[in-house]
Amino acid sequence: MTTVDIVDDLIGATPELRALRERRPVTIEQLQASFDALFSPVSDEHVSLTERDYIAAFATRLTADDAVAEFYAERALSRDAQRGSDVLAYAAEYATAGPFGNYREAGLAAESTDGVRLVPNAADIAQFGERLAAALAHTHLLVVRPREADDAAIAALVAAGWSADGIVTLSQLVAFLAFQQRVITGLRAIQEDIA
Repeated sequence: MTTVDIVDDLIGATPELRALRERRPVTIEQLQASFDALFSPVSDEHVSLTERDYIAAFATRLTADDAVAEFYAERALSRDAQRGSDVLAYAAEYATAGPFGNYREAGLAAESTDGVRLVPNAADIAQFGERLAAALAHTHLLVVRPREADDAAIAALVAAGWSADGIVTLSQLVAFLAFQQRVITGLRAIQEDIA
């Protein structure tokens, strides 16, 4: 468990913003507890800490080049500078505004849009290994093409060696990062407004 509030740290929260946040203490506690559970877990049996940092760097860099993305980039680079750089370059290659995808529901089909799709090729798999390549592709799917997440996506992870617990953790990690990134963007805007 950390004693630092990661959100305040990433924002560089002023006393005024901190006072505002403290009106919702449960929200502060739960956001920090989620970060601690995902990045300082009781067990990393199904998703290693290194995998978590690479996936976090990839997920946050896909949609933004902000303080959150930089924080996770530094964590990934500290694990292995070359592998971390490769993951960040891969994220830059597949970064896009999104979301895209095809709706399966007939009533929504007209709203389907197409865009970037990450399907690891042989070179990607050789570079990252089958397990991490599959995780990065799944992360891209959840971030950019969430409406297409389906049984086939889960089967691809299983085929790459991911356990059910690992897939749940991976999905929780991606969901948390999207939430954290949006919360920090919003709080930063509030902080600028009250400055």
